[in-house]
Amino acid sequence: MNKNRHLALNFLFFIIAMGSQACGAQDLGSINGVWKTYDDETNQPAALVEISSKDGVYSGTIKKLLDPNSPSTCDKCTDQRKGKPVLGMQILTGLRWVEGSYVGGRILDPDDGEIYRVQIKPIDQGAKLDVHAYIGIPLLGRTQTWIREK
Repeated sequence: MNKNRHLALNFLFFIIAMGSQACGAQDLGSINGVWKTYDDETNQPAALVEISSKDGVYSGTIKKLLDPNSPSTCDKCTDQRKGKPVLGMQILTGLRWVEGSYVGGRILDPDDGEIYRVQIKPIDQGAKLDVHAYIGIPLLGRTQTWIREK
C-alpha cells in the first residue's frame, strides 16, 4: 500500500472514530437530564425532575415545583422522607438499562406518599419518556409522559 493511501485510510478511520464519539455524547436514548412531569388529573406541568446515573444505576430528584398547589413537604410519605421538603427530594431510584428500557426501579408520588415500581422507556428519539408506575405487575399501573427540558 502506498504511503498516501495509508495516510488517507488512517485519516478516514480517525474521522469515523471522532464522529462516533460525538454521536455517543448526545445519546438520545439516555434518560440523563431534566424532565418536565405532568399532573395526572389536570395534565398541567407539575415538576422538573433531574435524572442522573452512577455506576449504571439511575435516580431522579425534584429540581423545581411547577404546580403552585403541590405540597411543599411530603406529609403523606411513610419512610424517612416523611415531613421533608419535596424540592430536592429523590423520588426515583434503582433503575437499570435492560434491553430497550429502564427497569427495576422505584418511584415516589409525593402527593399521596405511595412508592411504586417503575419502568421507563425513551420515546420520540429521547425527547420524551414513558414512565410506567405500578404495584405488583406492570399490567396494573399507569403511564405518564415526561418531556425533556432543553
